[in-house]
Amino acid sequence: MRRPRNHQNSPGQIGICPYDNLFIYYLNGRLTPDNRIVQDDFIGNWEEGEDSVLFFSSPADRQIESLLQRQPQLKLLDYYQMPYDQWLGETVESFEHGAFRIMPPWQEANRFHEADDRLSPISLDPGLVFGTGTHPTTRECLEAIELAAGALTNFTAVDLGTGTGLLALAAARVGARAVIGVDLNPLAAETANRNVYLNQLQNRVLIIQGRAEEMITCHADLLIANIHFDVMQLLVESRGFLAKKRFILSGLLRGESKHILNKLQSYPVNTLKQWTKDGIWHTIYGKVVQN
Repeated sequence: MRRPRNHQNSPGQIGICPYDNLFIYYLNGRLTPDNRIVQDDFIGNWEEGEDSVLFFSSPADRQIESLLQRQPQLKLLDYYQMPYDQWLGETVESFEHGAFRIMPPWQEANRFHEADDRLSPISLDPGLVFGTGTHPTTRECLEAIELAAGALTNFTAVDLGTGTGLLALAAARVGARAVIGVDLNPLAAETANRNVYLNQLQNRVLIIQGRAEEMITCHADLLIANIHFDVMQLLVESRGFLAKKRFILSGLLRGESKHILNKLQSYPVNTLKQWTKDGIWHTIYGKVVQN
């Protein structure tokens, strides 16, 4: 995925988000591999079902018209223009949580005072993918990752539903020697992989585009899954789940959390801590006893 502009900022200044306004073209159909868009103003393609949502940093009517001529099976359904923050539903800002200092690459690290140098820095460019770290379940997962890192040594981790790659990066920052991040969405996997390189952690973090329920069998000491409930059910019912030493299960609503906890009662596991935010979002951290 290309960045539309490369803003140069003076030392000590907080930069400008490079995405600015988004020009969005909503198409029915998938682009064929030989018709991928390579223009500098192209940001990315969000594929959902049989639809493609193309994002540009400037109007791209001519590019879309040319694309539709080359691929007559595609159909333009709608067009939008909106600020980048509106697409994400928030303004991307630097913040600190627990052991971590998380910041977009266009903001300088010296925004934080020297007393915070003890924090593990993570540079995070969310691109078009949701998951900047501000959601309650993400923050709860960060706390749970800290707890797991304190209990495990020289450990490995798998992050299923990695999104922007934040939790996989966090696990690596606090001591995981190897982490696999998995996401079904190709654009999410591409974004997460870019963040791995942005943090120079490619020697410890590997991003894979694939299904979480298929990757649960990966050998790992720690399972991180901040993911949809329907997938979560498949994960906890798989053999791969009990092959882990510790687990973090998040993204759960109240009724969903009760269902998962009831399921865990029949397993050789101990629930070590639970988080609840506003009585809505739930996160579970536990260990497998037999390991």
